[in-house]
Amino acid sequence: MPLKLLIVDDSSTVRNRIARVAGSGLLTDIQVMAQARDGREAMRIVNSVRPELVTIDLTMPDLDGIATIPLLLRANPRVRILVISVLADKRTAIQALTLGAKGFLAKPFSDDDLLLALLELSD
Repeated sequence: MPLKLLIVDDSSTVRNRIARVAGSGLLTDIQVMAQARDGREAMRIVNSVRPELVTIDLTMPDLDGIATIPLLLRANPRVRILVISVLADKRTAIQALTLGAKGFLAKPFSDDDLLLALLELSD
């Protein structure tokens, strides 16, 4: 059964790109279930979608990724979170990983980089 993916990013371009790559057929164990523009929207839909995998940006209006990571883990302690952010400095990456994210991918990223990051988390 494929892992349910929730994509959280304030950029529709980035959300659509992640959805396209994840739904390309190369990742048969991942199914895109929903997309959200920010952490608040993600938390509104997380209980109905019950994602097992989440990609999340860190800089978003309303509720950012750093604040959302602990909320996602509280809703499902086994959720695997991949941070995809332009904030690629070491301190920010360590903070996200310390909060419970399982991976970090810096923007801009290639489709291959995204595929590899998603594959690592789906194992």
